[in-house]
Amino acid sequence: MRNHLRIKRFLPIMLFSTFVLASCSFNTPETTSNVKEAATAHEDTAGSGSANSVSSAVDFDHELDDYKPKKDHYNFYFTYKTIHPWWDAVALGMEDAQRQFLEKGVTITYEYMAPEAASAEDQKKRLSEAKGRDFDVIGVDVADDAIISPILDEMVDSGIKIMTFSSSDASEGCKRIAYVGNTHNYEDGVDLTEALCEKLGYKGKVAILVGSVGAPCHEDRAKGAKDTIAKYPEMEIVATEYDMDSVDLAYDLTIQILKDNPGLDGIICCNMSNPVGAARAVTETGSSTVIVGMDHDQEALHYLKDGVIYCLGVQDCYSIGFDTIQTAVKIADGHKPGDLFEEKTYEKTTVIYQEDAAIMLELLYGDD
Repeated sequence: MRNHLRIKRFLPIMLFSTFVLASCSFNTPETTSNVKEAATAHEDTAGSGSANSVSSAVDFDHELDDYKPKKDHYNFYFTYKTIHPWWDAVALGMEDAQRQFLEKGVTITYEYMAPEAASAEDQKKRLSEAKGRDFDVIGVDVADDAIISPILDEMVDSGIKIMTFSSSDASEGCKRIAYVGNTHNYEDGVDLTEALCEKLGYKGKVAILVGSVGAPCHEDRAKGAKDTIAKYPEMEIVATEYDMDSVDLAYDLTIQILKDNPGLDGIICCNMSNPVGAARAVTETGSSTVIVGMDHDQEALHYLKDGVIYCLGVQDCYSIGFDTIQTAVKIADGHKPGDLFEEKTYEKTTVIYQEDAAIMLELLYGDD
């Protein structure tokens, strides 16, 4: 797996391990300053168009609010769906918040853990292990809301402070205290599909690559896509497949879909991995199929720049990470949603196009 972000971090992300410990990353002077400087430079040199789209997509300029923590040390546990560059980007925002808290005399330590492949059963085991330890707050990016939500309810009932974060919330009515992340995955699916439909002139055959079975964010985007396609009589969904957040599986599935559906007009990709797999397959076969998908994978951005991918919905992972740490501190101090933080924190998604790709590549990866 590539080193996906341009900055060199102290954070020891072990990409082929199931364990990541993120603490003391404030010792790295380059952790966020290079990225912020690059963002500022783009804003100074390009006043409109793509630069504005990119600067609105990823916000690196964050400062802690004026809340005064009740303790001088907090210890958190965060588990998420799978080891993947998307969550590396979330970790950058966490590190920045951690560093700013340290500057105020508050030490934040946390474990940031995930399996190599998304699994609700694996997440159940991680939560079972974590609940027996003395964490101030446990945060969960829900792998499967039907399976995980009852477990979170039990943990809350036992007195554990639980929040959800990142890409997927728990089921409606879950007792978790708050959610920081994407609250509009359905709408993201709608927006991407509307862009595809307009590009195709509102007629044609399309396929959907969903992602992980039961993952709320992937399922919601797919539902948004299906509901949008249903509005247009001359459009048809000919295949819906789950790639389990695997680039290789997305590639294999796309190859088969293209073979089964010659002349396929479009593919809607509902996570960060499947646009890459789909684009590899489309490029290899010489297909003219139009691809829309999610997020900021470096390879996907190159495909966007080359016109293989039509558009990408980029989530502001950095803000998600920063806001997660700040909210976790308030939850640890016993606060409930209200004036200090919302029950669901809104984090934005921005749809970017070919003209935005070069600036995004330079901003995130130092790559044009």
